[in-house]
Amino acid sequence: MEGQHREPKAAEGSWRSPSIEHARVSDAMRAGVIGCPPDASLRTVAQIMATNHVHSVVLTAGDGGPVRVITDRELLAAAGPGAEDRDAASIAIDPVTLTIDELLTRAVEVMLEQGVSHLLVVDDAQRALGVVSALDVAGVLAWGRA
Repeated sequence: MEGQHREPKAAEGSWRSPSIEHARVSDAMRAGVIGCPPDASLRTVAQIMATNHVHSVVLTAGDGGPVRVITDRELLAAAGPGAEDRDAASIAIDPVTLTIDELLTRAVEVMLEQGVSHLLVVDDAQRALGVVSALDVAGVLAWGRA
C-alpha cells in the first residue's frame, strides 16, 4: 500500500473539483460582473443578457461599485408594452451579497432564504468580484465543479 495513490471518492471531491459539502463560493462563482449604468434601457439590459448569455446584470455607480441588480426574473416580470423604453433602475433590486470564502452550502441557504437565484460575490470592501447562480451550484452538484 505504501507509495500507492488513492483516488478520492466522488463524494469527497478534490482540491480542483470539490464536492458540494467542501466547495466554497470561489469554486463555483463566475468571476467579474457584467454591468450597465442605471439609466440604461431595459432593451439594453435584455441585449446585454442575450449577447453574453447571462441571467443577471449589475447596475453600477459612477465609481464602478454595485448599486442594484437585474436578473432574468425582473426582466421577465417587466416584459410588456413599452418595457423596452423603461430604464433599468426602475426594475432593479438590491443585491443579496456573499463573500468569496463562504461555503457554497451557505450560498444555497441564502438563495433559498431570500428567494433569489443569483448572489453578488463581494470582497470585504463590498466591491463586486463576481456572481454565483443556481446554475453554478448545479455545476458543482453535477460534476464536482462549475
